Amino acid sequence: MESKLERLKKLTDKIVSFEIIRKENKNRLKELFFELNIDEKVKIFDDLFDFKAMNLSGISLDDENFGKLQEKKYIQIIAIKKIDKKLKNINLRYFGRAEKIEEILKDKIVEFVLRWRLEKSFLQVEHYKKLVKRVDSDRR
Repeated sequence: MESKLERLKKLTDKIVSFEIIRKENKNRLKELFFELNIDEKVKIFDDLFDFKAMNLSGISLDDENFGKLQEKKYIQIIAIKKIDKKLKNINLRYFGRAEKIEEILKDKIVEFVLRWRLEKSFLQVEHYKKLVKRVDSDRR
């Protein structure tokens, strides 16, 4: 049977590893933000997280075709933002036709979107933790 100290150590290790993953993810995301020239459309890095979602056009992110280019399509990073109670698609960056894109650039585009989604999920966890805390405090 595990001691309380061992369980606490495992929990602490898990929390620390999540924070390390998050920090490394955000640092790499920021690098890609500038490498891919997303800063031309979104001037401040942290403003990226005002978007509700981020998608790719021309590159598949589903499990079966992950990272595959879709021929005769245009590669774009598209973000979704709520403006005046309506959802709007905003083209963050256009990269040209799928057939003409270099493999290394394609990989960076995919990485950028996935890393944005990972950071966005961390932000959502924080948001819901605060809401749960409010509910708990209201019950007392």
